[in-house]
Amino acid sequence: MTPVAKISEVPNFGKKVVSVSGLEILLVNIKGTIYACENECPHQGSPMTAGVIKEGTISCPRHGYRFNLADARPNQRRRHPHRSVTEEQKNRSKRD
Repeated sequence: MTPVAKISEVPNFGKKVVSVSGLEILLVNIKGTIYACENECPHQGSPMTAGVIKEGTISCPRHGYRFNLADARPNQRRRHPHRSVTEEQKNRSKRD
């Protein structure tokens, strides 16, 4: 397992982009729980770093598509599901 970030590098209710095997992963810290997802919306590739975090979801800044941070499922019926990050990839975040 290769750590990609320390918890202290992702502020509470904050975000941090890391690269894992050439893929940009967005880490989101909500009250000490780190969530990870691809850093682009599957619809048109908009960076999710500018997405709004609300009630356990992240919204695409371009179209407003919402994805559940826990499992990456879209909260609306959309044709473009977001890819989740595996538990192994999530566990690469190193706690201080």
